[in-house]
Amino acid sequence: MSLLTIDEPAVPVRHPLWSARHALWALGFRPFYLLAAAFAALAVPLWVAVNLGWGPAWPSLGLGWHMHEMVFGFGLAVIVGFLFTAGSNWTGLPTPKGYHLAALAGLWLAGRIALVAFPGTAAALIDLAFLPLAAWPLFSVLKRSGNKRNMFLVGLLGLLTLANALFHAASLGWLALSAVTPVHGAILIISIIEAVIGGRVIPMFTANGVPGVKPVVVARRDKIVIGLSGLAGLAWVSGVPAIVAAPLAIAAGCATMLRLAGWKGHKTLHVALVWILHVSYAWIGIGFMLLGLAALGLVTSSAAFHALGVGAMAGLIVGMMTRTTRGHTGRVLKAGRSEPWMYWLIQLAALLRVVAALTGGTPRNAALLVSGVCWSLSLLLFLVVYTPYLWRARVDGKEG
Repeated sequence: MSLLTIDEPAVPVRHPLWSARHALWALGFRPFYLLAAAFAALAVPLWVAVNLGWGPAWPSLGLGWHMHEMVFGFGLAVIVGFLFTAGSNWTGLPTPKGYHLAALAGLWLAGRIALVAFPGTAAALIDLAFLPLAAWPLFSVLKRSGNKRNMFLVGLLGLLTLANALFHAASLGWLALSAVTPVHGAILIISIIEAVIGGRVIPMFTANGVPGVKPVVVARRDKIVIGLSGLAGLAWVSGVPAIVAAPLAIAAGCATMLRLAGWKGHKTLHVALVWILHVSYAWIGIGFMLLGLAALGLVTSSAAFHALGVGAMAGLIVGMMTRTTRGHTGRVLKAGRSEPWMYWLIQLAALLRVVAALTGGTPRNAALLVSGVCWSLSLLLFLVVYTPYLWRARVDGKEG
């Protein structure tokens, strides 16, 4: 006769934050999503206040800081967190976790503090150290696993490191170059990363998440889009004549929109975790078209780069942060009540920021202010809902 034993239910072990076993240090997306969202939610209101002349002047929070931090601070933190997480899945090998991951997150945070508290050579060196030290573990696992397909991402991270170095050299007066040019280059490089990764995952997420929808993926079309985007970006940063730069940028935008149309985004409007990716990706096409018009002097370059930076980059960031956090913490891949609000707010922020770049005077200031409010509300809502997910262990008991 077998005996029935009744045990106490297992209680999840809670480790202190300074322990390498704390859930926050389990996988790359956790600290970097949390830190990036908190930083961006604070940084944009600070910039808007400085830009509108509210409060005391703070020299270190100028235009250069705003441009740099939205791309090399906020954007790269999320990209690194995503690549650490994806790299582990691609290779089956561990990417940084525990104290290694905590040290990288601390270095990223130190860069943000240094550029505000004591901008200069020391701050630039602290900031520059982060990306190479973050790219090396990704390179290592890709090389050890023989994963050549994704090795190009390490090369693009190298180009972003170069762009960051050029920005600091220009800002410190070491190089006769506008500090705007490296930031533009970085946004264009990130757009190519989005085009490559988006081309892999958006059709897949659409097919898996929306029953009955079969996105059309054409390999040749994908290569044309990426090629045109790269040529258009190179033409812009190198300053070639408008007769060359404008057609390339407009062609890249049109090709991007044609590619997106094949993914059948109009059939995803009832699935929030999917439509946000389609709408955000559309901003890449809009951004390149505006870039072509900017080359012709018809609109400001600010409109184009805010379409790419806020609409595409930030929109895809919010969409992917919610999706990957849910998936990698063992939760159902289904939006709740909060996610659509996050998505609509970030899209409204993008639209109003482009409007602000296309107008002037009072309408510009009003659009800028409301855009900043929408931006921060989106990210604050993400923090309220998702911080517990990122802070605690997976609900299914698995690692990650």
